[in-house]
Amino acid sequence: MKKFKQHIQFLFATIATITLVACASIGRPEGGPRDEMPPVFIGSTPAPGATNVSSKRVELVFDENVQVSDVSNKVVISPAQKAMPSIITSGKKVIVELRDTLIPNTTYTLDFSDAIRDLNEGNPIDGFALDFSTGNVIDTLRVSGMLFEARNLEPAQGVIVGVHSNLADSAISTLKLERIAKTNQLGQFTVRGLKPGEYHIFALNDKNRDYRWDRTEDVAFFDTTISPTVVPIEVFDTLRAVDGTDSLVARQGTKYLPNNVLLTWFNEGWAAQYLKDYKRPERRRLTFNFATKSDTLPVITIANGPKAGLEAKDWALLNANATLDTLEYWIKDSAILAQDSLFVAAKYLRTDTNENLTWTTDTLKLFYKDPKEKKKKKDDEKADSVPQLSFINWTLQAANPQNINRPLQFLSSQPIDSINNNGVKLSIKRDTIWEPVPNAKIIPDSAGNVLRFSMPYTWEPGAKYQLQIDSAAIIGIYNEWNKTLKQEFSVRPTEDYVNLFFNVSGTELPIVVELLDGSDKVVRTAPVIDGKASFNYLLPGKYFARAFIDSNNNGEYDTGNIALKQQPEEIYYYGKRINAKKNWDIEQSWNIYEQPLDLQKPLDIKKNKPAQKKGDKNRQNEEDEEEEEDEFGNPNYNSNANRNSSNNFSNRGLRQNQIR
Repeated sequence: MKKFKQHIQFLFATIATITLVACASIGRPEGGPRDEMPPVFIGSTPAPGATNVSSKRVELVFDENVQVSDVSNKVVISPAQKAMPSIITSGKKVIVELRDTLIPNTTYTLDFSDAIRDLNEGNPIDGFALDFSTGNVIDTLRVSGMLFEARNLEPAQGVIVGVHSNLADSAISTLKLERIAKTNQLGQFTVRGLKPGEYHIFALNDKNRDYRWDRTEDVAFFDTTISPTVVPIEVFDTLRAVDGTDSLVARQGTKYLPNNVLLTWFNEGWAAQYLKDYKRPERRRLTFNFATKSDTLPVITIANGPKAGLEAKDWALLNANATLDTLEYWIKDSAILAQDSLFVAAKYLRTDTNENLTWTTDTLKLFYKDPKEKKKKKDDEKADSVPQLSFINWTLQAANPQNINRPLQFLSSQPIDSINNNGVKLSIKRDTIWEPVPNAKIIPDSAGNVLRFSMPYTWEPGAKYQLQIDSAAIIGIYNEWNKTLKQEFSVRPTEDYVNLFFNVSGTELPIVVELLDGSDKVVRTAPVIDGKASFNYLLPGKYFARAFIDSNNNGEYDTGNIALKQQPEEIYYYGKRINAKKNWDIEQSWNIYEQPLDLQKPLDIKKNKPAQKKGDKNRQNEEDEEEEEDEFGNPNYNSNANRNSSNNFSNRGLRQNQIR
């Protein structure tokens, strides 16, 4: 039937060509129905399941001309090869030349995933693999499952999954994975050719292709060992008679277990620690940038001049970010300020050759010379005879209109010595009169940034305010002060906002809900308290939500750790888009286990989507147009347009209904 269809297509193409020449018009004829059938495997040398194979050449034959796409990312040979094999096509053949020496008494698997496609339409054969053995016995056990990114449940595409029969904790970083596979477009994998026994299973984003885990690479691991088994099952095939009637025929089949392994990959965030750079960008300021975050500050000591031997805490004010890898020292001591050349001893933790943090001390040279002044004209010299004042650059970092639940925020060009709040005046407009507002104060940033300040206040919705800061109300550490600041602003009315509530169920463990935008980025977070997560004063828009089990109850998402055998904190997605409309209160019920894990993330924000054929895209567009919405304008994610197909996967560990 397929060959007949190809002949018909060839006839149509020939007629279309003659028509184009005769009419001298440009156009594309229909050419008959689109070929959506993948190539059919005819046979191979060696044959599937062959034993005592000694040749490194493998030939696969199909029923039509084929191509192999994206070989380096999709094709994987198990056991892992040092040298990538040569893979070429010749008409209906795929020819593989293995370059490594064949290992005796070993089962080999050539896993093509969906790389083999027909030449004309690109229809892939999904999950195609060939097994053979160099010994008398071929190992046939398999392990299957799915791999997701732990933080956002994105299906992991083209990632190495493998096993170790060596159950030592160090095997993942010291030994090559014994049997390997790669995930497909849905994150599914099958590791083939296993012997009976116990295994640890891992996933690696193996950037250097050594089939071992380096601490900088993404990794996933299963909590317990697995023991592959096989069980007989009864399989039913549908047979169609000449008269069009169907009948079911039973036959004996094979089921390989486990087939429901759920892996979630993470990155420990480890990086070697060292001092990346140090500068004196201006006379008053020193900067030190480290390669990665730290929980310990360095000890900076002046090594020259009259204050030699003093630590930085005695002559500078530190401004540090939360991860302590970007440090800024504002020099307060006038004697040190006057030195063009500074020598400092920096004692800090650095990663040694054994990947351990050890204390080291470097002597650093920091120079600064004031820029040369241009030659001045006489008029400029007269002007310079008048003392020039230097002011703090003090700016209001606020939106207009002001959000009702946010404080005013300020940014200073230097650390502040004192703030006289008597010179800070906030007024509210009543009719045409500005009335003073009591207890309006500027306070330091709660996160410890010495250049940021805020004015927390309970704003009156829809009101107009005026802020005035008198000159010299704010004094910097260099005895400079602010200029007068006067600014009016409005506060958003309550009807501009949405209040969103999630009634979360399914577990008694601590949960934090993250509200997301259309790019899967976190907008707001809220803990679940008495079963409810609340997002008040939310601006209208389209939102999504995910939750994580806050295992250590610290309010932050924590990744995994291989050495501690610690899995990353579990993530769950709310399956609908929230269309938040102005002046609405929205309350949604959310059982985090209601949907299988592979169906939870809405397609709107899923990045790793399976590639679609043209026909599929057209059908998807038609279904999207017919998508129904609920009373809040949310899409009905139970419609055909929003279903994602996957194999029948089940649970991992304590999670419930994780993957279908």
